[in-house]
Amino acid sequence: MTTKELTQLVAQIETHIECWKQFNHFVNVARAKKFGPADENHFLELKSVIVQELEMIYAALEITSPAKEEIHALIGNAPSLRYLSEMSEGSLRGIESQWHKIYIGWHSILGQLKVKQRVEDAKSFFSWKK
Repeated sequence: MTTKELTQLVAQIETHIECWKQFNHFVNVARAKKFGPADENHFLELKSVIVQELEMIYAALEITSPAKEEIHALIGNAPSLRYLSEMSEGSLRGIESQWHKIYIGWHSILGQLKVKQRVEDAKSFFSWKK
């Protein structure tokens, strides 16, 4: 993978992580039962972006964790804010627990890629100095 490709992938995963933060925000909005039709639309769009970016990331990298099926299951278990708002507190905690596991997994992958990026940057620096 070239330095440019690596840089683009790091940026893409950082953006993906931001989407995951928004997903968690919406879980909390649903818990508080303070949402309207615009929030429902934004939540649906966010889930679409998450799934599309997921496919692009998985096409570029071999990732075993978080598993694609695990992510699809979480997204599928949150069809709407209304649905989430009607879930029991225990079920919402389960959603949050799944979310957190996936969120940490993405940070782990991002950290690994940043290490590779530093190695590539060092190689470029030293090859330039020769």
